[in-house]
Amino acid sequence: MKIYVKIALFVVSFIALSAILAALYMYNLKHTDMAKAKPDFVITSSVLQKAFEDDETAASTRYINKILEVIGTIASVKPAGNNVLSISLVTGSDFSSVICTFPAIADPSKFSPGDEITLRGECSGFLMDVLLNNCAVIEDKKK
Repeated sequence: MKIYVKIALFVVSFIALSAILAALYMYNLKHTDMAKAKPDFVITSSVLQKAFEDDETAASTRYINKILEVIGTIASVKPAGNNVLSISLVTGSDFSSVICTFPAIADPSKFSPGDEITLRGECSGFLMDVLLNNCAVIEDKKK
């Protein structure tokens, strides 16, 4: 066999093995437990929304892909399909809110509009609303 054929086979084998290992790593990657994760920022829902409204570029740089602990009042609670729950927080704006999605909540009936709540999740962006994913409810430590 010619040398360039051997080199080509080696390169193709190396790429295939690398792709398999990367796929296995991504498949076994665990989500961060937001209830135990240390937040990068502790902020109220209205201040967070206002930061994105005033300067979206600066707020995106500061908050996106960071763990935020958000304190606010529940505006609405909606099932979002596939056993996912979505909670909107009041921001003081008629056009925008902070939307928090939960992977699975055992009892969504314990949340009702008007309740004060503290949530922790990963900020994923701003599309009219600030989006927090993989959220967890943070219990009041004083109780």
